[in-house]
Amino acid sequence: MPEFAETSGNPASAPAAHSQTLSRGIRVLEILADTDEPMSIVDIATALDVHRSIAYRILRTLEDHGLVVRDQAGLVRLGPRLAALARGVSRDLQAAALPVLTRIANELGMTAFIAVLDQSEVVTLVSIEPRKAQATVAQQPGTRHPLNMGAPGIAIQSGLNAGQWAALVLAGVRRSEAGEVATLGYAASHDEVVPGLSSIAVPLAVPGQSPASLAVVYISSLHSPTDIGAALTEAARTIVAELR
Repeated sequence: MPEFAETSGNPASAPAAHSQTLSRGIRVLEILADTDEPMSIVDIATALDVHRSIAYRILRTLEDHGLVVRDQAGLVRLGPRLAALARGVSRDLQAAALPVLTRIANELGMTAFIAVLDQSEVVTLVSIEPRKAQATVAQQPGTRHPLNMGAPGIAIQSGLNAGQWAALVLAGVRRSEAGEVATLGYAASHDEVVPGLSSIAVPLAVPGQSPASLAVVYISSLHSPTDIGAALTEAARTIVAELR
């Protein structure tokens, strides 16, 4: 199988060549990030739809760079080097957001997080759980879901301009609730991404950063959605001001 895509015809109009091996390596990382359990080489090969020997070579390369590790049973999971690389993503935004997220999480008794737009998906960039709460919800960095699901996605949609929306794969499924965010001041969802959980989110527009939202996720709360939305709106203003 060729390592690079073939091109033909006029070079100026031909698509750029890409590395199939690199693409598969990145796909392995995505597959491992989407599962909570270590995977066998056979399972990874099946997910990639390649022979086991090809999957093994890819994994060995990723392992050499510390991006994946294997346990004594030979099962594969993401490695510590990947976490080190992730710390460099939106470093300024994370630094400005952490104290604000900590305050919001503890004041509201909810897990607070920032979600960013990644193509047609919403990805958790950073999250903080409250110190004292009867029940907390884990929202791990790297968690992703479709843009058209959940309050964080609705809040992000509300801030997209026509050009940004047109560039998305899911351009035909814009949530009607996105148009209501400016009036309500927040987006809300329940039972969408994870059954039994509720979320409130507000847009987080930081110049030079991907479209994002500031959100909380919780099981139940004595706070009204309006009060939660107001707290998140003020927190978003604080983060943006810190980055100016």
